[in-house]
Formats: sequence, structure tokens, C-alpha cells
Amino acid sequence: MRDSIVVSLLVVAFATLLTAHVTLVIGLLRRPPRWRAPVALIVAPLAPWWGWHARLRARAILWVAAALAYGVARAFASR
Repeated sequence: MRDSIVVSLLVVAFATLLTAHVTLVIGLLRRPPRWRAPVALIVAPLAPWWGWHARLRARAILWVAAALAYGVARAFASR
């Protein structure tokens, strides 16, 4: 039972993180300077940082929360 909950949390957290990352990159692509979008796509931690400064704050907060949830789920999964 515990394993299925941890795996479910891992899947949901990773899917949320991936979705938030893509939406942040799209938001950065729509705002100047546009060169940030491809860089943030490759260097993932830059996406919420630049997203926060581009006033994409809800997406940036969701990205950080999903990354933390994924990290916690990974820690439980490794036990």
C-alpha cells in the first residue's frame, strides 16, 4: 500500500513539474528577452527564477512546489 502511494506521488509530482516547466518556458517565450526561453528549457532551475521576474509568479510557485514534492517523494521511495 505504501509503495503504491509513493509511486503515485512520484508520478503526479513529476507530471506537475514537467507541465509547470513547459508553461513557464512558453510564458518566457512570449515576453522579451525571448532568448531566456530556450535557455530555461535546458537549464531547468532558471525557469522559475526568470518566471518570477517576468511576473509569472503562479507558475513559478507551482514549479517550486512540484519540485519539492518530487524531491520528498524520491526520498521516501529510496527508503
